Amino acid sequence: MRALTYHGPFDVRVTDVADPAPFDAEAAVVAVRACGICGSDLHIYEGHGFSPDLGFCVGHEAVGEVVEVGAAVTRFRVGDSVLVPGSVGCATCGPCRAGYVLGCERNRSGCYGLGAMLPGSQAQAVAVPSADGNLVAIPDGVSDDAALVLTDNAPTAWYGARRARSEPGDVVAVVGLGPVGIMSVLSAQIMGAARVLAIDLVPERRAAAAALGAEPVEGDPKVAVREMTGGRGAGVVLEAVGADATIDLAMKIAARGARVSVVGVNQSANFAMHMALAQFNELEFAIGLCSVQRELPALLALTQSGRLQPEVVVTHHLPLSDGAEAYELFRSRAGGVGKVGLDPSR
Repeated sequence: MRALTYHGPFDVRVTDVADPAPFDAEAAVVAVRACGICGSDLHIYEGHGFSPDLGFCVGHEAVGEVVEVGAAVTRFRVGDSVLVPGSVGCATCGPCRAGYVLGCERNRSGCYGLGAMLPGSQAQAVAVPSADGNLVAIPDGVSDDAALVLTDNAPTAWYGARRARSEPGDVVAVVGLGPVGIMSVLSAQIMGAARVLAIDLVPERRAAAAALGAEPVEGDPKVAVREMTGGRGAGVVLEAVGADATIDLAMKIAARGARVSVVGVNQSANFAMHMALAQFNELEFAIGLCSVQRELPALLALTQSGRLQPEVVVTHHLPLSDGAEAYELFRSRAGGVGKVGLDPSR
């Protein structure tokens, strides 16, 4: 089959790889109808990956159709339309059964496409371990674009807002307006935010957030947020980039007693957290990675009811054969690019 594979910094290629097969009796294979490029994929693309491996298939966002199941799979059958959450667990321990796959007691938590151990989903098909817990049926009325965003971006944003205990009446600032940031805007609104302040260096991204009801922050965010809040700062700050500078900014625009939640993936070993600022302002600081399976029940219900439209972040559809160009487009942040979906049939 064809797959996007990583061969070094700024070098992803469509290559022929072996067709996937179930790992064991608990696994399945999904023929991929659509896959997406995530911000964390750019870490790999730029040479700051999660393993030293080369030649592996990248990506951890996919929707498609089950084409093969192991003998022990009970919840899915061939022909089922499914989304493939980016996070994986064992499906049998207590935390995994509750959806908290990052707390897997059997040490089987992980993510597709970070190295050779678990090949990714930017391909014509993907093998899914422990399929009963690592596949989710796509309900009626949920489009492939919406389902693709629900594999990672929307759950990550919802997780971040939930960790910040975003609630009715809050003034929420969102730092970074890529797909996760835009979904953070929508999550905060659904949770009852009175105002959502939208921060990004790219004007088109601020405009996209404004079109969804957020208030774009112009100029120096540290000054502008104070001016927009009567000198108080934001009561909740959702950070969706993961860079040292944006995490630091999130803390500096927070009001006294605010909750700061970081879901952007940070790879710095030496982040200098301003502890005096955090202590003086009594900040609550939450950071973590999302167990997609835990957040999906609420998000699927919201999507089916029409209260959440995850598909609004999808701006481009390209063939898998243009994967290298798609990575460059997403990395450029040019022309209002948001979520880039890839079609493995082309």
